[in-house]
Amino acid sequence: MNNETFQVSGAGLGFRRCMSATLAEVDSSQIDFLEVAPENWMGLGGRFGRALREYTERYPFVAHGLSLSLGGPSPLDTEFLRNLKGFMALHNVQGYSEHLSYCTDDGHLYDLMPIPFTEAAVNHVAKRIHQTQDILQQRIAIENVSYYAAPGSEMTEIEFLLAVLKEADCDLLLDVNNIYVNSINHGYDAAAFLTQIPGERISYIHVAGHYTEAEDLLVDTHGADVIDPVWALLQQSYDLFGVKPTLLERDFNIPPMEQLLQELHTIRDHQRRALPVTAEEYRHAAI
Repeated sequence: MNNETFQVSGAGLGFRRCMSATLAEVDSSQIDFLEVAPENWMGLGGRFGRALREYTERYPFVAHGLSLSLGGPSPLDTEFLRNLKGFMALHNVQGYSEHLSYCTDDGHLYDLMPIPFTEAAVNHVAKRIHQTQDILQQRIAIENVSYYAAPGSEMTEIEFLLAVLKEADCDLLLDVNNIYVNSINHGYDAAAFLTQIPGERISYIHVAGHYTEAEDLLVDTHGADVIDPVWALLQQSYDLFGVKPTLLERDFNIPPMEQLLQELHTIRDHQRRALPVTAEEYRHAAI
């Protein structure tokens, strides 16, 4: 199994079809890597297929899945994984991540549902992650997700996440916006949560905006600018674990490319301001 995944650095951007033309006008030095949802691009021909080929030859890419349903009750989609392996090889995609959630039950639910925080769920998800890694012949990363209910929980969110990472022996796609959203919705300290993350597992980081439904209800939408408390969590992550590759997610209400590039500049500003992390401090943060 290939353990050297996610060989990207700096500040990246989620690649959406609406960017196919505007991205061509961007100086490639302004974007360090791009991320795609493979389900939206696999087997795609025509002008969008040609655009993907053009950009995968110009930028490093990573893949972030939407439909594998790692926590789902349906059998793992091994045909999808075999096709994904070919897609990644064809486009030299540097690594694959998926959500720590599920989205199937005898069919797609078209949403990311929360996995119960239970020991049985830990074992179920870990087995499916092992199976995924065996088929792809490389480590994958799982993303900590936003959730709005936690039925049948036997442990906390952080306990569940740590248990899955340990049992599955996989990496982490750290989403700092999801930590912030969950901290407001479920009443915990986001900064304290972050200190419990095993830094050595982090492959890269997501940062995004969200929607404020109420004072105590945030919705993870990827449809707004990143807010100051989320930027602060990103800075804390760098100070704790060292600078990690960081990707800006924007899925709708997508602003002009110039505005997206400005947020990428903000990511780089935070990366430049990161405190140096000693080996001892890193080990302590990763415990």
